[in-house]
Amino acid sequence: METKVLTVSEVQDMIHEIDMEEYPIYIELLRNDSRKAVHKLARQLENRYKKHLIELKRIEGMNQYETELYDSDCQIIAGIDEVGRGPLAGPVVAAAVILPRNFFVLGINDSKLIPEKKREELYDYITGHAKAVGIGVVANEMIDEINILNATKLAMKNAINDLNVVPEHELIDAVTLEDIACNQTAIIKGDQKSISIAAASIIAKVTRDRKMCEYHEQYPYYDFKANKGYGTKNHYQGIKEYGLSPLHRRSFLKDFL
Repeated sequence: METKVLTVSEVQDMIHEIDMEEYPIYIELLRNDSRKAVHKLARQLENRYKKHLIELKRIEGMNQYETELYDSDCQIIAGIDEVGRGPLAGPVVAAAVILPRNFFVLGINDSKLIPEKKREELYDYITGHAKAVGIGVVANEMIDEINILNATKLAMKNAINDLNVVPEHELIDAVTLEDIACNQTAIIKGDQKSISIAAASIIAKVTRDRKMCEYHEQYPYYDFKANKGYGTKNHYQGIKEYGLSPLHRRSFLKDFL
């Protein structure tokens, strides 16, 4: 195919339609065109393709823990993570996710590093392809009673118990759980290093965010829809004007009691 028979505008339209796997072919075609504007398009395409290759390598690295376990004949691996340790209100939510072997989706990462719209897309993809998903929720009253670390561990255990498949090994973000039946590996910053933990991070984050948006309808004074229970200016202003709601963690807000 000769791109020189096309206008620059037509070349732009053409490359918008191609798949990433075809980029190397079209980069070479555009380089063979004598026009500077088309060479610029070739450089843009090349830069996109380089970023794509970097992303592929990153995700490949996120499979290292899972690959080692599969190679040791462990076939059912659960990734476990939580969200909501730091907020002033609402529950802590954990998720346990068992992915199929060789699971792959572009953009998967620590949920905090992903824009909301992309998180929602990944949530749908993960729930649609996972072998099993479990959710654990521990309310603010229990957080006040047993402290946030123990509440986090309880939420994780509840998420594991919510799975309809029994895992053979658990990959857990930063935390070691006591009194669980199977082997586990605690991984610091696991939501950036393990694809299973990253998937759990996304499921937990979207689940909790949706809950906080629902709570916003009940308690609009605190701007839960925007802050998800974290200590923003609007949130503190709501507390000062209206006091604490039934969702607030009293142990986090002793100055307001």
